[in-house]
Amino acid sequence: MADVTDAAFRRMIAKYSRHARADGSAGGPDVFWTEFVSADGLARATDEGKAKLMADLIYSEEERPIVAQLFSSNEEYMEQAAALCRELGFDGIDINMGCPDRSIEKQGCGAAMIKNPAKARAIIRAAKRGAGPLPVSVKTRVGYNKDELETWLPEILAENPAVVTVHARTRKDMSKVPARWERVTRAALIRNELKSDTLIFGNGDALSLEDAKQKAELAGADGVMLGRAIFGNPWLFHPHKDLSNVSLEERFSVLVEHTKLFEELLPHKSFAIMKKHYKAYVHGFPGAAELRAELMEAKDAREVEVIVTEYLHPSVNKWWRFWR
Repeated sequence: MADVTDAAFRRMIAKYSRHARADGSAGGPDVFWTEFVSADGLARATDEGKAKLMADLIYSEEERPIVAQLFSSNEEYMEQAAALCRELGFDGIDINMGCPDRSIEKQGCGAAMIKNPAKARAIIRAAKRGAGPLPVSVKTRVGYNKDELETWLPEILAENPAVVTVHARTRKDMSKVPARWERVTRAALIRNELKSDTLIFGNGDALSLEDAKQKAELAGADGVMLGRAIFGNPWLFHPHKDLSNVSLEERFSVLVEHTKLFEELLPHKSFAIMKKHYKAYVHGFPGAAELRAELMEAKDAREVEVIVTEYLHPSVNKWWRFWR
């Protein structure tokens, strides 16, 4: 998710979701994806512009396996960007063919790829050339203005990607209608009918880990990509914790830690990006709306820390609110 699953938030998820399973293996998500990054930008941007894009490709070892998500309608640039991601040590390459943002579509990318299957297939082949031995996957939707799964999915499967993640809505739907998980079921059946080895993941309206597992089982899918469910809840994969039983003190401590990490890792990005996270962290308790309003006015991590401290300990003298 652009401006959501950045390096800071992924690191928070890795820290607070990883745990010891009964068998001693590591917990947490089975795989992380980066925000989507412009392959064209990586290939042709100025040094300054490329440096900003490269910040979207930083990751920690705790996030492995980690997949770099790219977008492009230019085969040469996609191949170059995939090769760069291989050199950077990523575990896979994912191609975004589902983003509905108009600025992305104007480049012939994202959901616009659904309207140009021949180009989409060429882009997958280019990514494979650059990725070498790394798996290449695709994230897409069931169609553009209408459901085109019956014709669109076979085009993608013809290029044998490792995974196809199917967002169970059309581009026209955006997120305004419930995800149609019966179409994920159909995607898995199409894959089976074509005797493809590609894994099918579902995406859309999976509200929790248990909900995701149930949806995958009912649909016959091999996995589920979670997006909005993780928003404001880095404990999503924890076996015993979620927002319902994490204390406000711990929730706010993580919020502040997340903010400080954002400033440390992504100093070139607008601080306003963090504010969408505050909406997710701060809800469901008395005074949440007022606290969110204060946090929306914060300019940096220091102010955020002061604001939440005052909420938890209102007797604290307020003379130090903006002390540096």
